[in-house]
Order: sequence, then C-alpha cells, then structure tokens
Amino acid sequence: MTTLTLRKPSALPGFGVTLGITVAYLSLVVLIPLAATFLKTATLDWHQFVRAVASPRVLASYRLTFLAALGGACINAVFGFLVAWVLVRYRFPLKRIVDAVVDLPFALPTSVAGISLAAVYAGNGWIGQWLQPLGIKIAFTPLGVLVALTFIGLPFVVRTVQPVLEEFEREQEEAAACLGASRWLTFRRVVLPAVLPALLTGFALAFARALGEYGSVIFIAGNVPMKSEITSLLIITKLEQYDYAGATALAVVMLVVSFLMLLFVNSLQWYLQRRTSRSGAAPVALSAHPAATGGAQ
Repeated sequence: MTTLTLRKPSALPGFGVTLGITVAYLSLVVLIPLAATFLKTATLDWHQFVRAVASPRVLASYRLTFLAALGGACINAVFGFLVAWVLVRYRFPLKRIVDAVVDLPFALPTSVAGISLAAVYAGNGWIGQWLQPLGIKIAFTPLGVLVALTFIGLPFVVRTVQPVLEEFEREQEEAAACLGASRWLTFRRVVLPAVLPALLTGFALAFARALGEYGSVIFIAGNVPMKSEITSLLIITKLEQYDYAGATALAVVMLVVSFLMLLFVNSLQWYLQRRTSRSGAAPVALSAHPAATGGAQ
C-alpha cells in the first residue's frame, strides 16, 4: 500500500504565478516598446526605409558609433581587468576610495560626465592644454567620442570580473607554480580561462551601453555631420523634426546589429564555459605542457 505524501506548501508563490508576473513585466517594459518600434518602421516602404537608414550621413554615424563603442569596450576589457585585479589582489592606502570611484560613471548624470570630459580635454583644459601642442586634439573630435564611451563603460567590466577574481582559488596558481609553470603560463592557462567568461560579459555590457550613449557624447563630440556625429543624435534630430518613422528605422538598425553582436558574444561565452567544464582542472592540463614539466622527457 502506497502512502501519499503531501509536500509542504512554500511561503513564496509558485511557478505559474512567478512565470506570469515575469512575462507580464517583460512584455510591458521590453517586448511591447520594441514591437511598437518595429510596427512604426513598417509604415515605411522599402525605398523609404533604405533612404532613411543608408544615407551617407547615417552611414558615417554608424561607422563612428560602432567603431567607437567597440574600441571603448576593448580598452575597458584590458584596463578594466587590470583595475579589478589590483582591487582584489593588493592592499594599498585609499583602496576603498578607489573602489568607489570605479562606480562614479554609474552615479554621474550623463550630461555632467560629458561637460566634465569636455572641460578636461578641451584645448585649455587640464589635460587638453598639454596634448594640443603635441598635435593631439580630443575634445570635439571622434577621439572625444572614444574617450566618453570608454569612461562610461569601465564599471561594467570591473564589476563583472571582480567577483570572479575574488572567488578564484589561488591554490590553482600555486599548483601551477609547483609544476614549473612561469607566471605568464599560469596566467594564460589557469587564471584567464576562469575569468574569460566574465570578461566577455563585461565587454558585451560595455559595448551595448556605449551604443546607446547620448548625453556624455554630445558635449565632447562636437557633433559635426559626417565627422563626429553619432547615431543617437541623428535619432533625436529626426524626432525633433517629427520624422518618427525615420527615427524608428534608425533605432531598428541599431537594435538588430546590437542584438547580433550580443548574441555572438553570449554564444562565445557559452562555448568557453562548456569547454572549460569539459577540460577539468587547469593544473592538470598544465602537467602536459613542456614548460610545466621542465622540458621534454
């Protein structure tokens, strides 16, 4: 005779309720606005759409926006990792203040950030006055766009890599050193595989944030058509001209390209995580490397 055991009900709502709330929330906040963007763009015929999204001025804005966002994300991937490494591995005076300064781009209004960067890198600014005699002009040039996008993207990399480094077991590095691995080999074969998925996540977040940045860029870019004008500014300009369909057409292009880039990065991240989980412990892999075994047997 079987005994029927009833599971004690949880104090939290069940799967059906939480799923319904999740779907409703995502629909209101994300799906419905995006669907409205596509529906508004659909009012254009094909020739009007191509004319709106492929004019020389628009193509120049694409080039600047995506290249600057990609460049800023790459810079932050390198230096954001270094900042996270220093904050986790070293103790030094005013460490808490430095840790708090990393989050400053999160807290600053974008307009304040743009004005501050323009004031610092202008020809008579604190940094610009030393760079201008060398022929380096940052403010009101495409280089200023890169600086602004790098500034706002740094916290995304630091805050995604920092927890992984804090949880990383340093015994793995010690084991690699005992096997004879050099510092560079230990970093490449032990530390980097563990940190790379988080680093890719930070890179993707910084890149996506940079694509949609507006406030901090317009103050330092100069906004010269065909030279230092970003796509977000063109969208705002079309909205001010009551060209809503043209603005949503540009938004759709940015949305599709951003989605494809994020899909690629997330797929690469999933592949690396799966490969790392299959490879097993890093020190074991090091034992087959000539540098870890003292050369050929």
